[in-house]
Amino acid sequence: MHNQTVIVTGANSGMGLATTVELARKGAHVIMLCRSRQRGETALAEARRQSGSEHIELMLCDLGSLASIRAFADAFLAKHRVLDVLVNNAGVVTVKRQTTSDGFEAMTGVNHLGHFLLTQLLLESMIRSPQGRIVNVSSGAHKIGRFDFDNPYLTRGYSVWRGYSQSKIANIWFTRELAKRLAGTALTVNALHPGAVGTNIGVDRDTGFGKAVHSLLRPFFLTPAQGAETAIYLAASPDVSSVSGEYFYKKKIAPISEKAKDDEFASRFWAWSEREVGLNSGK
Repeated sequence: MHNQTVIVTGANSGMGLATTVELARKGAHVIMLCRSRQRGETALAEARRQSGSEHIELMLCDLGSLASIRAFADAFLAKHRVLDVLVNNAGVVTVKRQTTSDGFEAMTGVNHLGHFLLTQLLLESMIRSPQGRIVNVSSGAHKIGRFDFDNPYLTRGYSVWRGYSQSKIANIWFTRELAKRLAGTALTVNALHPGAVGTNIGVDRDTGFGKAVHSLLRPFFLTPAQGAETAIYLAASPDVSSVSGEYFYKKKIAPISEKAKDDEFASRFWAWSEREVGLNSGK
């Protein structure tokens, strides 16, 4: 991956940090996209230490803010003409319903809409790559996912599993529809299920809620490095250079739910996503 430029979102811990380290070891110039400067700088030092590479940099972006995403994209494109790999890894889990600064339910807002806008704004720079790749971290939870256009942000009937599974099936609809739109280019897009990974996702940083459960279950989880293996494979392996629109688990194409296969729904969902992030209105 020498001379390739890579962005990893949510790179300050867990799978994002593990992905950063491994891609840097392979020779890529990796941009760690993080919300917090303090946590990002700590992670940057750790990534450089583990990888032995100085070709890693930190840039800030809050995927829960459309304005922050647009500001980051402008800053990145002012420095880089080409982006070779985008790993859309960042994710949130909220036990209680929360909203982003733009009023979106947090899991759909960050896990889907934030990455949707980021990808769109960087798309031209990725099409310039000789063999660009977009990697979307989804989840097996997509199999219970559904979406109601009349209740998109779960103002009625919210639950953590409903919100999370909705955001994860959204990742697959986005992947499949984008692959269709990229047909005829060298740019590919694939989604993946990392497995049950022992990260801090779902732990409240302020209250510590969820830490005890994580400690109890940690022996049964994959490590972040193990969970990152399929994302790294999709980002770097020549085996998948021409594969697009698929969903992977353990480095192999895996089945998806019938709802996730609904291409007509995916097209409608794409149009809804565009409206929400303001791509059609200049918002």
